[in-house]
Amino acid sequence: MPSTPFPWATGAAYLHGAYMPITEAKIPVTDWGYRRSDVTYDVVSVWGGMFFRLEDHLRRFEASMAHFHLKPCESLSDLRAILHEVVRRTGLREAYVAMDAVRSSPPPNGPRHPAHAPTYLLAYAVPYVWLTSAEKRERGMHLVISSTPRIPEASVNPRAKNFHFADMTRSMFEAAKRGADNPVLLDYDGNVTEGPGFNVFAVTDGRVATPARGVLEGITRLATIELCAQLALACEVRTVSADELRDADEIFITSTAGGIMAVTRLDGRILGNDRPGPITRRLHDAYWEQRKQGWCGEPIDYGLAQAAE
Repeated sequence: MPSTPFPWATGAAYLHGAYMPITEAKIPVTDWGYRRSDVTYDVVSVWGGMFFRLEDHLRRFEASMAHFHLKPCESLSDLRAILHEVVRRTGLREAYVAMDAVRSSPPPNGPRHPAHAPTYLLAYAVPYVWLTSAEKRERGMHLVISSTPRIPEASVNPRAKNFHFADMTRSMFEAAKRGADNPVLLDYDGNVTEGPGFNVFAVTDGRVATPARGVLEGITRLATIELCAQLALACEVRTVSADELRDADEIFITSTAGGIMAVTRLDGRILGNDRPGPITRRLHDAYWEQRKQGWCGEPIDYGLAQAAE
């Protein structure tokens, strides 16, 4: 007789005070989180059974919620416990764990104003998500500079994570049309900002630089800046022009969904020998080695994972 599949194997979610398999988590189509992108979120990774820099992610999520006036009833302490629980229920040792604060909709006969639409919390854990394939991580990603500028931060603050992705989506289609893996977007002054789900770093004459403005202040970006200090690599957070990026000796990107990843082509130009450069490799190897050793890790207690209902 075939065994019953483990109900949490593909993921677990928390919604409206209840835990459920990820396939059962749904939101109403009338919610403003869906209809107006009135939502903020954050994503933390689990590797080797440990959250990576969970405190930093919670702090950023709290700031994002304040920026968008989103106030779920759960506290940050409640959220930390919820995130542990959704991972526990899956039993996953490598996981992608999301937290969303979602605006619902105002009462049918009430004012059509976001202040009258309650916020609720959605959280879930699924198997770890990689930004790109193992093959592309090994050979390095191929990027292009998009012709679509990034939404200006005066309109949408990129430091508060959001679902305003129209510029990114348009740029991703452009990148695919140009035979690349992903785009990098510039601001209206022609300076580098970020790509869809990642921060950008340029290496020139042994010095590392990453944009200071127009970007999400990524947690993996922060970890990379710290790693540069550990490895005695000069690292600057400042304006990076498109020309500087095009002329760089090495380029790499950082993301929760993959850590530190090399870029070996930009707008068709081959960097180095079309393989990850030496500084990128040093940072990549140090990042994953330290994560395996528990760097900035918060262990998860899996004791009740298989027994959870």
